[in-house]
Amino acid sequence: MRSALGGAAALAAGGGAIVGAGPAAAASDPSRHDTSDESAGSPDVTLWYAAPAADWEREALPLGNGALGAMVFGTLVSERLQFNEKTLWTGGPGSREGYDFGNWRAPRPGALDAVRDELDAKGRLDPDTVATKLGQARRGYGAHQTFGDLHIDVPGAPDAPDASYRRALALEEGLATVAYHHEQVRHQREFFASYPDGVLVGRLSADRAAQVTCTLRYTSPRADFTAKAAGDRITVRGELADNALKFEAQLRIAHQGGTRVANADGSVTVTGADHVWFVLAAGTDYADTYPGYRGADPHAAVTRTVDAAVATGHARLRARHLRDHRALFGRVALDIGQSLPADVPTDRLLKEYGTGAGAADRALEALFFQYGRYLLVASSRAGSLPANLQGVWNNSTTPPWSADYHTNINLQMNYWLAEAANLPETTAPYDRFVEALRAPGRRTAKEMFGSRGWVVHNETNPYGFTGVHDWSTAFWFPEAAAWLTAQLYEHYRFGGSTDYLRTTAYPAMKEAAEFWLDNLRTDPRDGTLVVTPSYSPEHGDFTAGDAMAQQIVHDLLTNTLEAARVLGDTPAFRAELEKTLERLDPGLRIGSWGQLQEWKADLDDRTDDHRHVSHLYALHPGRQIEPGSRWAEAAKVSLRARGDGGTGWSKAWKTNFWARLRDGDHAHKMLGEQLKSSTLPNLWDTHPPFQIDGNFGATSGVVEMLLQSQHDAIEILPALPAAWPTGSVRGLRARGGATVDITWAAGRATRIVLRATRTRELTLRSGLFSGGVKTFKARAGERYVFD
Repeated sequence: MRSALGGAAALAAGGGAIVGAGPAAAASDPSRHDTSDESAGSPDVTLWYAAPAADWEREALPLGNGALGAMVFGTLVSERLQFNEKTLWTGGPGSREGYDFGNWRAPRPGALDAVRDELDAKGRLDPDTVATKLGQARRGYGAHQTFGDLHIDVPGAPDAPDASYRRALALEEGLATVAYHHEQVRHQREFFASYPDGVLVGRLSADRAAQVTCTLRYTSPRADFTAKAAGDRITVRGELADNALKFEAQLRIAHQGGTRVANADGSVTVTGADHVWFVLAAGTDYADTYPGYRGADPHAAVTRTVDAAVATGHARLRARHLRDHRALFGRVALDIGQSLPADVPTDRLLKEYGTGAGAADRALEALFFQYGRYLLVASSRAGSLPANLQGVWNNSTTPPWSADYHTNINLQMNYWLAEAANLPETTAPYDRFVEALRAPGRRTAKEMFGSRGWVVHNETNPYGFTGVHDWSTAFWFPEAAAWLTAQLYEHYRFGGSTDYLRTTAYPAMKEAAEFWLDNLRTDPRDGTLVVTPSYSPEHGDFTAGDAMAQQIVHDLLTNTLEAARVLGDTPAFRAELEKTLERLDPGLRIGSWGQLQEWKADLDDRTDDHRHVSHLYALHPGRQIEPGSRWAEAAKVSLRARGDGGTGWSKAWKTNFWARLRDGDHAHKMLGEQLKSSTLPNLWDTHPPFQIDGNFGATSGVVEMLLQSQHDAIEILPALPAAWPTGSVRGLRARGGATVDITWAAGRATRIVLRATRTRELTLRSGLFSGGVKTFKARAGERYVFD
């Protein structure tokens, strides 16, 4: 993968760019229609506000095409579009700090075995002790960088908005709009990030001729660039001081009527136009190829992208964007009885949530569900890196946690919604990222563990960081690679493509399994195979065989064995997996107060309310725990003890947990808790600070309330909350190859429509059927209706 997002190939595929119009377009603008009176989308799936954004994190509105993201402020005198390109990262090869992929820089013979032996003798070790022996300071890890800001100065615009002002984001269209009146003229701005054409597009218009005057200019918090204007083009070019990563952005401006001038300070001014539109493209010379991580200079790709967009014209760019975006976003519709008052902006809707207006609360819940789907489309498209901790949006040179890829839940949570919420295409960057981690991960497995396979720990970056660092409570998590492969197998379970399983999922799964076949150790306490040392994410002491580690490895080996049987891998390898699973501690134990134990020893404290509930991995996203089992009852005890608090992503995970336990009312309560105390006015989830996994996890939780299929049957309305007694959902996907529509009333399904994508036997579970079960042979392409 090259980038502009990484280079020419990615940009050609719509990878990442913002583009504008050129001289020819300025002279003969092919975009003569005025969109000022067009609908900004359905109110049920539109965020809107009665004032400009004053704060990037809390109030600005996000656009994205996977590789490229932008935040729209809607400020009048000077519009601000802060933008990002996902591969603009410091660190990695060439960093001034040095870089070693996180592998041990000097041999430490016996260090790992010594920790294992000490755990056998003592049972538990303090994280600081283990970090001293196994950790190391990170060098050259780097951080995602803001690309900068595009400012659109509008002389004569009012300092403050009047009552007509409206700033909106139409989720179903991927359009951000700003509208206001000034001196009896209606002004409108519209922005979108096009995946088909790889550009950010903006348009300023008015309902009277010759009323649009503006200056477009670029700024950055770094001083590592030059910005030059010539004709209708602004070119921004530079190299990051840390690692010499080349970056470039080009902006081209077109207009109807008026005049244009390129200024010596690198800006462009248009005066007295009927309308102005622009395109912006951006890229770097990053490539996801180990060990160099460099590709072509971005100049040629960025130039081609902006010029092609200009030649396409605004009207066709917009039409292509809408067609592409709606094709993904429009697959799923949700009706839970919502009614959105026309005069209530989104920030007020959020503030008043839970105060008694049931239909308005349902409107916010449905909007929040669809917002997660929108954000995944905007931050994860083929040709780009996967969605990071902040998706693709970042206004800092030192963002929280580097805006990286935390692999002890956060990256995985980003994709929980992708399959069931009918956005499977968005997983392509994730698949590519996992594949790119395997080469450095093999080196880490060999150097740190002396084993086969591949490994990655607690967090990683675009430069293949697969080792450890020295933050004692968040550095050791070799189970991460196993967990990463679970999403690959989920893609197969939903879609059923054996070609995908053979070429993409299984190679990564098998190598991850080989790592654990080499690294599991016999527990002297009971003779089972355990992960040692193990550390339940960010909580407690190091032990041998903690619940989450065992559950993840059990999940991996189970999935790999299933896949090996489907693909006909060697009998010897299948036998090795079977034998290991027979001896593997499954990580499921019930403790002294009825809880599901977090550690193999009964160490749980019933007053502990830690945000991670890692030992329930087997419930969600895993599938070891079935509803009604004694393990499920123990999971309820653990969840009640942990409480309903926590950070945003933690509340989202608890929504999924309670849905899997078939307690829709508690799942709905957790969704409400997240909205009331962990959601910002622009509906971004907050940890705090902003962390996008909570948005994605919440959307997943809503799906889990309405449809589940993890246990080889399609469960209809398994956890429907009382707050949603009547409603419908269209377009959810189930494992086994089916898309499902459901209509319900008085809390019971009244109509199920299933479209099969594979020919196979399917089992439906619903009160709609006599005996609660319907098993039938489905044929690919057929539609089945049950009333």
